[in-house]
Amino acid sequence: MMDRRLVEYFDWSVVFLFFAISCLGLASLYSALYTQIQVNPSRNLFVKQLIWFGLGCLVFISALLVDYQKLKKLTPWLYLGTLAALAVVLLVGEGIKGSRRWLTIAGFNLQPSEFMKLALVLQLARTFSAQDIEPYPSLKQLLRAVGLVLPPALLIVVEPDLGTTLCLLAVAFTMVFVLGIRWRYLIAVALAGVLSVYPLWHYGLKEYQKDRIRTVLAPERDPMGTGYHTIQSKVAVGSGMLWGKGFLKGTQNKLGFLPEKHTDFIFSVWAEEWGFWGCCVMIGLVFLLICAAFRVAVRARDRFGMIVVVGLTALIMWQALFNIGMVIGLLPVVGIPLPFVSYGGSSLLSLCAAVGLIENVAMRRYAYRPK
Repeated sequence: MMDRRLVEYFDWSVVFLFFAISCLGLASLYSALYTQIQVNPSRNLFVKQLIWFGLGCLVFISALLVDYQKLKKLTPWLYLGTLAALAVVLLVGEGIKGSRRWLTIAGFNLQPSEFMKLALVLQLARTFSAQDIEPYPSLKQLLRAVGLVLPPALLIVVEPDLGTTLCLLAVAFTMVFVLGIRWRYLIAVALAGVLSVYPLWHYGLKEYQKDRIRTVLAPERDPMGTGYHTIQSKVAVGSGMLWGKGFLKGTQNKLGFLPEKHTDFIFSVWAEEWGFWGCCVMIGLVFLLICAAFRVAVRARDRFGMIVVVGLTALIMWQALFNIGMVIGLLPVVGIPLPFVSYGGSSLLSLCAAVGLIENVAMRRYAYRPK
């Protein structure tokens, strides 16, 4: 029988915010794909996303049923399996728009790099939860964490997918920062980052990636090329003004000026139709979800659960920051989806699993005691 304490400790705020953001995302996606829906009401990307959302709900429920402590033993296999999938993608993956990121299974494109975000968080949590009771992680564990992050990061960069790579690095750094890191290690990382700028710029980045970074500083330098996405997105966001143009009435969206409007730039569609106050609602809900998830981390009764929730919350936070910063022209266009809003099955499934695991830790905080 189910332990009644699982229900008593269920954090309803996390689930409510998850569903609220998802519903707003589906409404925005419907608007972005409205022309396609009118042409083919039964077979379009919106219907496909509804199917993904239904599968995501099943994944969310599945993530609740298994005690997260039992996942600890499976974590290395999940990490290695996902790492192998990343290698397979480079060999036989589906190539779309110059990138090789997807595996086609039963007619659906799955992106292993999205699932690597989850696998890496779990593996890092397992590594750091094994440490002795010390104020900070040891140098040995930090080097082990670097060894876990680098292989998937390098494989994803080759795809190429700079956005997901940056997201992995940001999540890993957040986990280490929350656990605590000695100043000398932090200074060493900062110095290494500064010294790597020159070789990374000249030898690591492709020319189109350099152009995207240059575009942040001056999008008008190539308004019909590398700056087009940023300029049109900023026009859409600005034209929404205070109250927006109304549902299905966004001109940038309807007239086809807004590129990638159902994926990377879905927030531009929302901003144009609902304006400044609508953006406040969307960003506010995401912010509240992040706060609610961090509260779960603070209340967690064991180290592994706490670190898992910190990592998964950081994943949602950084994806939202990168996407919105990209949409309003503060960050380069790196192709990161807005959590629970952008079209994409792999992203949605992985995020639903993340929320399920966060809720899993919240439900079982009565069962474990600090060690």
